[in-house]
Amino acid sequence: MLGRLFELTVVLGESMAHGLAERGLTRARAELIWRLHEREPLTQRELADALGVTPRNVTALLDALQAGGFVDRAPHPTDRRATFVTLSERGRTVAAGLHADQRAFATLLFEGVAAPELARFDAALERIVARLHELTPATAEEPC
Repeated sequence: MLGRLFELTVVLGESMAHGLAERGLTRARAELIWRLHEREPLTQRELADALGVTPRNVTALLDALQAGGFVDRAPHPTDRRATFVTLSERGRTVAAGLHADQRAFATLLFEGVAAPELARFDAALERIVARLHELTPATAEEPC
């Protein structure tokens, strides 16, 4: 069973990396875009906390994303030490595309799987992922 899980992670990882590379993104940059897509604006500190990375690392991610036209930064209106981050028009378009691709892929991947079987699979995955989080120390740095 562990062999199949490993194979699944490899195949999904390669597929994701290919799709992100086509958009000029790394996994870390895509995750930042995804977080902003879920809720924006966010401060750089909020992004660092949400991503589980250091403020220095989120600054490097944002520098690259801003240079690529994916995000905009603006001063916080009430805290001069903070910076608000929002998606640019390009960033919103990419986030919407990532979301649409995810839905389409899920439809293809789970086609023909009965709802009760899918619910059991989802519950098992939830427990496995929670256990992995317990067993795996969080990393504070990730490549930009």
